[in-house]
Amino acid sequence: MKLRCAVLDDYQDVALSLADWSALAKDIEVRSLQSHFTTEEEVAEAVGDCEILVVMRERTPFPESMFARLPRLRLLITSGMRNASIDLEAAARHGVTVCGTASSSEPPAELTWALILGLARGVVQEASSLRAGGPWQSTIGADLHGRRLALLGLGKIGAKVARVGQAFGMEVMAWSRNLTDERAAEHGVVRAHSLEELLEAGDFVSVHLQLGDRTRGLIGTSELKRMRRTAYLVNTSRAAIVDQAALVRALHDGWIAGAGSDVFEHEPLPADDPLRTAPHFLGLPHLGYVTRRNYEGYFQQAVEDIAAYLEGSPLRTLSARPAPPPR
Repeated sequence: MKLRCAVLDDYQDVALSLADWSALAKDIEVRSLQSHFTTEEEVAEAVGDCEILVVMRERTPFPESMFARLPRLRLLITSGMRNASIDLEAAARHGVTVCGTASSSEPPAELTWALILGLARGVVQEASSLRAGGPWQSTIGADLHGRRLALLGLGKIGAKVARVGQAFGMEVMAWSRNLTDERAAEHGVVRAHSLEELLEAGDFVSVHLQLGDRTRGLIGTSELKRMRRTAYLVNTSRAAIVDQAALVRALHDGWIAGAGSDVFEHEPLPADDPLRTAPHFLGLPHLGYVTRRNYEGYFQQAVEDIAAYLEGSPLRTLSARPAPPPR
């Protein structure tokens, strides 16, 4: 009897076409699910018969309670090599091996600039007006050349964003708790000595930190009020780094000129979320890693992970104690 595998949250219905799954055909029956499930009960009902699941980043959380609802599950594969929504210790207790896939940091860096440029030049407003036959020019753009790009984090993505900013002729400043003078100098970036200094100095502030206990809620009311009223905030990292209620108020009350985000605390974003109607807000539905090349890598490596697991030698293992393949 074949093992069952399901790909969750395949919104664009591309998982089975962007990789060659034929090598698994004699052992695995694969299906793709496009709808997002909002409760653990819905997930269990849809994929409770599966021994293998492939998930996209953190779209569907896997805490202890989820593993308990999926007793047949033996292999969980996530896009990327880190997924904060998977309880790896719980996975090990339930005999589930967790594997990852490699990914490129280029797409989210590129999308950061889509948001920055979209905000700076009023791209959505002007394009929408043109299509609707509205006024010919209604905004005045914000300059990039000669302005200061302030980066929260100078890791792989932040460093790529910094290089583009420098190409635009921007002065680039960065801050994180672990950032050293040496790393800042390596990338030709000015190191801010505090978060407050960074926020007060930035014309465009872009978030590139990992979400953790020290970064959750890092940008709140007091921090947003420190920013210039002409400044823009962009977040392509994790929504919880920025207090969402404070951000809504900042946009309504004009503490900042605008904000762009590709990440939200609840995804898909609820229809009544106040960010949907907040002024000067440019939102995207978490497209940071959604590119053809990245997806081809994700799903082809998922196939490789499954094949290796069935042979008893799991690849790219994230769980502490890999479980044996089902017999």
